[in-house]
Amino acid sequence: MNFLIQQAWAEGAAPAAAQMPNLIDFLPLIVLFAVFYFLLIRPQTKRVKEHKQMIDSLAKGDEVVTSGGLLGKIIELGDNFVIIEVAQDVQVKVQRPAIGAVMPKGTMKTL
Repeated sequence: MNFLIQQAWAEGAAPAAAQMPNLIDFLPLIVLFAVFYFLLIRPQTKRVKEHKQMIDSLAKGDEVVTSGGLLGKIIELGDNFVIIEVAQDVQVKVQRPAIGAVMPKGTMKTL
């Protein structure tokens, strides 16, 4: 009766042994991690280290710019805070990590 349709017979069970993934299967993930490390993670940690070193080397009389753009001269140093004179008799207290850069001496006079 089945002239047009062939009979479909089931094959034996598939082998149960699963293969361990090769190193080649993980190669794209390893390359991606290496790219992220060298392009994102390493430069960021380098910048953080340089900023911490700059913060630790601050001295009285340095002219600095805060991360908010405030230019001033360091009057007093504390453990966590720095007092900056932004104009004559105008002093501002800022946190040490808020200092963005140390400017060359005489920058305030030229402005």
